[in-house]
Amino acid sequence: MGKKYRGRAADLIQTHLTDLLQTQVNDPRLSMVTITGVEVTPDTRRADVYITALGGPDTKEEVLAGLQSAAGFLRRELGHRIRLRNTPELIFHWDESFERGERIDLLLEQIKDDLAGEPEAE
Repeated sequence: MGKKYRGRAADLIQTHLTDLLQTQVNDPRLSMVTITGVEVTPDTRRADVYITALGGPDTKEEVLAGLQSAAGFLRRELGHRIRLRNTPELIFHWDESFERGERIDLLLEQIKDDLAGEPEAE
């Protein structure tokens, strides 16, 4: 499949999964989940779904467990909603880019504060 087809398929999957999680899934572990991206393999047999959620460190395992238990339902509903050559297997991954971004912001702020406290060299 071409990159354009895979990109459109990924966008459709992300849109419909977001809708399904908001309207059809009643699992309280999945109430604050955000899908940050979807990558589809060239044969559309597998979709890597990247997610994040609000909460503490315990949230990660709970959310991934909830998504794993809902994966069959989500895949079946995707198959009904969108017509792809294959309904992809959904593989969920925690998106750690936000946590890394926050860490980088914190480090930059510390450097800025450290530099602001030093006297200027002449």
